[in-house]
Amino acid sequence: MDKKLEQLFYAVLGGALAVKEKIESGNDELKAWQEKSEANARTFFDEMAQRGEKEKEQFKGMFKEILKEVVAELDLATKQDLEKLKNELEK
Repeated sequence: MDKKLEQLFYAVLGGALAVKEKIESGNDELKAWQEKSEANARTFFDEMAQRGEKEKEQFKGMFKEILKEVVAELDLATKQDLEKLKNELEK
């Protein structure tokens, strides 16, 4: 009976160690996957930030053009017009 009890103890101990090793290897894999995911997320975020900067400049240019059209359409005085008038008044 003692021999079988000892064998059962070692079988349970071996099983517990096998489960522990499996959990540890899974944990290492999970850590590696998490680090890879974080790196991918950083890369994606950096790419989106760069794209946003590029789009910002394009939007800014388009907005300036629209404003110029509106000023011309409404026949508003521009900075250059005011400078000419100022120069003429000074003469």
